Amino acid sequence: QVHLVESGGGLVQAGDSLTLSCAASEVTFSGYAMGWFRQPPGKEREYVDVISWRGAKTYYADSVKGRFTISRDNAKNTVDLQMNSLKPEDTAVYYCAVHREKNYSDSYYYTSDFGSWGQGTQVTVSS
Repeated sequence: QVHLVESGGGLVQAGDSLTLSCAASEVTFSGYAMGWFRQPPGKEREYVDVISWRGAKTYYADSVKGRFTISRDNAKNTVDLQMNSLKPEDTAVYYCAVHREKNYSDSYYYTSDFGSWGQGTQVTVSS
């Protein structure tokens, strides 16, 4: 399966910005939808955003819409998460993942549909 590595996390202040990157070094994820998820301390993992395999469609959780942007570069096997106007409630371990179904074209995504996960990168936002 695809091996993913997240990077770019760190400690920032509220209102600051961070860009996370997810890279695949074993197998290209071109042709698969990609998503970002996060797990706040003491809480369950939650959906952040998804980009379709062609990059034509993006979906965002209400809590990050307008502040976060997901993008992909299939030639480089990378997907990024640009995070602006960070809030303390954005503090979490962030994970990228690959959708299980190649060329999935529907508009409905579930966390369980993502089968390859990275190790996560910590984002901490102080007030």
